[in-house]
Amino acid sequence: MTDGNMESALHMHRAMFHLREPAILAAIRKLDLSAGGCGLDAGCGTGLITELLSQAVAPGGHVTGLDLSPQYVAVARERIGGAGLARQVTFREGDVNALPFEDDCFDWAWSMDTLWPGPQELGCPSDTPFSMVRELTRVVRPGGTLALLFWSAQKLLPGHPLLEARLGATSGATAPFRPGMRPDQHFLRGFAWLRDAGLQNREAHTFVAGVQAPLSPKIRQALLFCFPMFWAEVEAEVRPEDWAEYQRLCQPDSRDLILNDPDYCAFLTYTMFYGRKAT
Repeated sequence: MTDGNMESALHMHRAMFHLREPAILAAIRKLDLSAGGCGLDAGCGTGLITELLSQAVAPGGHVTGLDLSPQYVAVARERIGGAGLARQVTFREGDVNALPFEDDCFDWAWSMDTLWPGPQELGCPSDTPFSMVRELTRVVRPGGTLALLFWSAQKLLPGHPLLEARLGATSGATAPFRPGMRPDQHFLRGFAWLRDAGLQNREAHTFVAGVQAPLSPKIRQALLFCFPMFWAEVEAEVRPEDWAEYQRLCQPDSRDLILNDPDYCAFLTYTMFYGRKAT
């Protein structure tokens, strides 16, 4: 990743964090992690969520953040060191397909927006979820918890349900799921993934993060990232009139940018699948 691309990616990560944070915090609270526990954040990125997890196990707890990208790990280490959290949080490079840890070494493991099965060219870690979930289960102690969290839905174009439905049926909005993939490779089949790994007491919960006008600059920037993240590359998959309407409502320099609507509101959801390793 070039320096310019890295800086752009970091800017997007920071902006999106502010949009997603309420749903993520609700998911962490639902897990009711014990103070003093030892956990793994697999696919930690720049460590923003790792820090939230460390706060959930304070005092005395420790979280290890793991990511495949050396650039992200370097940024995470620098930020945590600057925040004075080096004793509570550590980071290392590693692949979720072959975790660099012994069996049964964490009280819990967490992975958010990482275990997306799909083509490698889309940045997916594997074309099947089952081996990744088994590997995460391997490093959790008997009786410990594994939690998988995924961005699961969004409504970003209030007042334009037909347009959003058509855009939502495109490859950009359903990525990395592709025609021909088995149903059990879709993230909302997370129960099957956990069952295959032998986890018990499986549960699923969905958490909402909503926004409304007036939008703060941080939330506005995050939403401006969302539109192209889902729909920038799908012009060929929609009708010309729908593409023109998308550009009218979602381009930052448009006079009709939907974020300028004084009645604007939107939401996204995160869905968490979790269970306990057999004792």
